[in-house]
Amino acid sequence: MISRYITEKGKLMEINEYKPGMWINLTAPSQDESLEIAKQYDIDLTDVRAALDDEEASRVDVNDGYVMVIFDIPTVEIRHNQQAYTTIPLGVIWTEEAIITICSVETPVLKYFLNGNLKDFTTKKQVRFTYQILYRTCALYQSYLRIIDRKRLEMEERMGKATENADIINLHELESNLVYFDTSLRANRMIVDRLTRYSGIRKFPEDQELLDDVIIENLQAIEMTQIYRDILKGTRELMSTVIDNRLNNIMKYLASITIIMAIPTIISGLFGMNVAAEWMPFSTTAYGFAIICGIILLICGVVALVLKKMKML
Repeated sequence: MISRYITEKGKLMEINEYKPGMWINLTAPSQDESLEIAKQYDIDLTDVRAALDDEEASRVDVNDGYVMVIFDIPTVEIRHNQQAYTTIPLGVIWTEEAIITICSVETPVLKYFLNGNLKDFTTKKQVRFTYQILYRTCALYQSYLRIIDRKRLEMEERMGKATENADIINLHELESNLVYFDTSLRANRMIVDRLTRYSGIRKFPEDQELLDDVIIENLQAIEMTQIYRDILKGTRELMSTVIDNRLNNIMKYLASITIIMAIPTIISGLFGMNVAAEWMPFSTTAYGFAIICGIILLICGVVALVLKKMKML
């Protein structure tokens, strides 16, 4: 899908024609739509469709007549019937007449600009617009990281009650999310460094300040990812310890039950031996069976008290 926008008098408007200073947003474009943009601005078709590949590496390419920047942005997907996070490429191409963004899905990064949430936004300042997209990307990373940490806290609260298999799977998903984030954020850092060093980009003082903010926010997102990964590793170890401890308690409980149940089994086995009746205690005593049962219960009770003091029950 091709969407065309331009800012006039501080307002973002959608248009149906090509004008200088416009923003062209391509969302999962078809081959024909990509070819249309490639011919309109003399861009290599491969570059127009590069960001549609989920495995495309982050990079900055400087070509005759245009500059292409590809970096990773966070997005939401469904894995194991639950919401999870991953990263996908977002392409930004500058030409003399327009700035073009290409992504395989609709993303909150660009919706932020489409909804008019940013003041003093203009489509005619291509470099500044790119820095603003990068800044919004870093902010979205941090927002998703906080959501991941809240999910971790919810799992830790449930550990004291019961640990389900779903919690183990969810913990693995959170770790996978952080791996994706960490890899993409480090790749984006290289992109920001490249933009900082590239002398072919016209830089204004306000643009440089924004780029410095992008660097700071990206570094903060990287640090948050590392911290949350370390915390998640501790949560996994805690969960494993809790599960092992519960298993040990169950085994102790079962062992104690086995010991108690062995007492009546041994006594009944002895009294069930095929020997002369006169040699068996209580064989000729009135209520002998009840007496034996009472003795068994007494012994089992004493053993149970001993096991309880030993914290086996």
